[in-house]
Amino acid sequence: MLAALLTAAFLAVGSLPASAHDELVSADPDADQTVETLPAQLVLAFSGDLLDADGATMIAVTDPSGAPVTDGAPTVAGSAVTQPLADGGPAGAYHVAWKVVSGDGHPIAGEYSFTVSTGSSVETPVPSATPTPEQTVTQTTPGPTVTVTATPVPISGAAAPVWLWVLLVVAVVLVAGIAIWLGTRRRPAEGAEPPSSDDPSAATDPSER
Repeated sequence: MLAALLTAAFLAVGSLPASAHDELVSADPDADQTVETLPAQLVLAFSGDLLDADGATMIAVTDPSGAPVTDGAPTVAGSAVTQPLADGGPAGAYHVAWKVVSGDGHPIAGEYSFTVSTGSSVETPVPSATPTPEQTVTQTTPGPTVTVTATPVPISGAAAPVWLWVLLVVAVVLVAGIAIWLGTRRRPAEGAEPPSSDDPSAATDPSER
């Protein structure tokens, strides 16, 4: 966009009648100059003071691929124009196109090229391996396992099992019950009175019946 505007400005300036206007007297980098790396700024010096107004000064600088390398707007200080440039330009031919307005109000324009021999590449910084802070991990140590083994207790005369005592009590109760039952059965027979002599049935000989 800026290059197209500058081209139109060049055509307009070329159609003006020739007169004694201000002109470019020096540049840094200069036309056909070879520099090792792309400088931080481009400086153009003119023969007279320039008009410092919005849109009066336009500068375009492109790298070998045609990409713009200007970084911000140009500044005018008297007869000098300073254009900041981006860092990290590649090696190759750079093209400069400029347009300014001289003190008498007439625009002037021009273009030239310079060369960057080495250039510089923007390297992506590799992040250093930052040690990760150690995380404190609380580990629960299992306690000792307690194994309970049931040891059989031998039966002795002093410590008999409970079931033996139960059987003994049941046997005693059973024996006592049988004894009581037998006692109640014998008491009526033992308490009966002997038959009387007056009883005819008692005096009768059983053989005589």
